[in-house]
Amino acid sequence: MSIFTHPIISQTRRNERATATVFEDPRSKALLDRIKQIAPSDANALIIGETGTGKELVARQIHDLSYRAKGPFIAVNCGALTESLAESELFGHEKGAFTGAIHQRIGWFEAAHNGTLFLDEIGDLSLPMQVKLLRILQEREIIRVGSLKPIPINVRIIAATNVDLEKAVIEGKFREDLFYRLYVALLRIPRLADRRADILPLAKFFVERYQTNPHQTPLRISSLAAKKLIQHRWPGNIRELENTIQHAILVSQNGVIEPEDINFSNLVIGNGQSSGFLPHSSSIAADSNSAIHHLQDAEQLLQNTFRQLFESSTHLTDLNINELIEKQFIRSAYAYCQYNQVHTAKLLGVTRNVVRTRLLKHGLI
Repeated sequence: MSIFTHPIISQTRRNERATATVFEDPRSKALLDRIKQIAPSDANALIIGETGTGKELVARQIHDLSYRAKGPFIAVNCGALTESLAESELFGHEKGAFTGAIHQRIGWFEAAHNGTLFLDEIGDLSLPMQVKLLRILQEREIIRVGSLKPIPINVRIIAATNVDLEKAVIEGKFREDLFYRLYVALLRIPRLADRRADILPLAKFFVERYQTNPHQTPLRISSLAAKKLIQHRWPGNIRELENTIQHAILVSQNGVIEPEDINFSNLVIGNGQSSGFLPHSSSIAADSNSAIHHLQDAEQLLQNTFRQLFESSTHLTDLNINELIEKQFIRSAYAYCQYNQVHTAKLLGVTRNVVRTRLLKHGLI
């Protein structure tokens, strides 16, 4: 998240994390290659990643590498848009359009004209606002609240989310037509724990940025402190790393960040694990047992899903259930691998020809 000049929007000012362009890990380099592929086009993009992974950073990279780079980059936090003011915030309003509208005001779409509009946490938009957003993507024009005059706009949309939009579509919480409008160019940002070669370069970046005294000897990170950073699970991703380094700078002595200067939160994350270190060899057996339990849980989840389908459907033959399951399975695997057939084949343990045949069969390519 950037430092907002408005509680919802940011344009030019940003915090240090929003400028931390570090792509040292092989997975990050692959992401950067994907960014370079997508940036020159004008296609809508959808960025998926956990909170704190740097989704706005990726959006800014796309903008900076596009022909819109000289235009505005507007970041809007959809989670901060209240239902009553969302339309006015996004599309603007005319004077007297509602109580309190004492002046005409342009919305964020107009503010981003000839540039990029980054819609963070797109999954938080209400269904009525999703309908309006879909219309704008189709018609390329907005209508201010209190006006009947359409205003043409030239804006590239980059959306981001940390929720499973496909699941939200199935549950009726997100419109399927809008989902496919945004799904044109997909980028998945790996967790910081999955791109460990980025940890130390990022840590050094934050040390340089937050050591503000120019007369002070540049801080360095000791080898033991570096090891502690690398072994941490980082449930809070880059945001947690940034805050950890800020604290370490405050308490460090003699120009060196030592292990005791690095404090981690004891917050328990979603899977029930605390934010401790990565397991050593002594805990491999425990991890194996955990993996077995996860597999058993997955099998039970599938059984429950099928049971619900059987119980709710009296005409399964009309549904062609085998085709439906296969299509959803290959579609999910293909999307998870960012629409790369080779990676999908490796994930499923089959050849690329098999993957391509299935994709063609179900009209997915």
